[in-house]
Amino acid sequence: MIRKITKDCDLNTYLLRKTWRGRKMYSYYKAYGIDYPFCQFYTVGEEGVMLYFNSTVLIVSADVTETENLASFLRMHQPFRIECNEPVREQLSYLLPEYQSLHRTTFELQPDSDSSFEEESVEFNPSLEEVYQILHAGFPNLEDYSLWLTDTSHRCRHGVSHVLTYKKSTTATIMFDIDNHVLVGQVATLPEARGLGHARMFLRWLAGWLAQFDKKAVLYALDIRESFYREIGFTVIDTEYVLEHSEDAQDSITKGLLDNGNT
Repeated sequence: MIRKITKDCDLNTYLLRKTWRGRKMYSYYKAYGIDYPFCQFYTVGEEGVMLYFNSTVLIVSADVTETENLASFLRMHQPFRIECNEPVREQLSYLLPEYQSLHRTTFELQPDSDSSFEEESVEFNPSLEEVYQILHAGFPNLEDYSLWLTDTSHRCRHGVSHVLTYKKSTTATIMFDIDNHVLVGQVATLPEARGLGHARMFLRWLAGWLAQFDKKAVLYALDIRESFYREIGFTVIDTEYVLEHSEDAQDSITKGLLDNGNT
């Protein structure tokens, strides 16, 4: 059974803080709570928790016995992306043929003391308009500036996310920092600055900067970008599959679909 959560005390935040997907869900709770119509939490069966945020569904600890109920819910709402535990995803892939499975790798960022990195070129509070221009160049499907700005500025104001740039040409976002577990996402570089190693140096510097505070940082990469992070020496700590609506999934393959925490 799927039931909407209407009271904060009914949301199992302890469960959410145990996994990377759960921490991502918890970060939305910290930013928005449970009262916004575009950010809704649900219980799934006895222990599962589901978040519906805009067009993304995240699920943790759902039992496979709830798959039929989840499939009915998803057919009704038609999100573009579904992230859930593997047994449930496998069943949903059969029940929802309009979705396809995309392989995603979780990398742990590794620091590097590159003497050529110019720390003074790091901007800790950049103009979000300039950040959007960098992101849009790397992710052409990021077309709704107002939606991106509203969400990003809201999360930053509430201390959930933090946006940085390097040399005004490369950007990365700390999507959340939950119990010293940091998810980095929305990494992009302007076309004219590509090939100069800015993203590699910037991400390695960011890993070292976070490590000073005993924080572990990871990022997600779909296969279209996975080789880059292997080449620069980041460590693979997990692989999984996410479901995307077939039309949207094709866009992600050809252009690189931008989502919070994905690059």
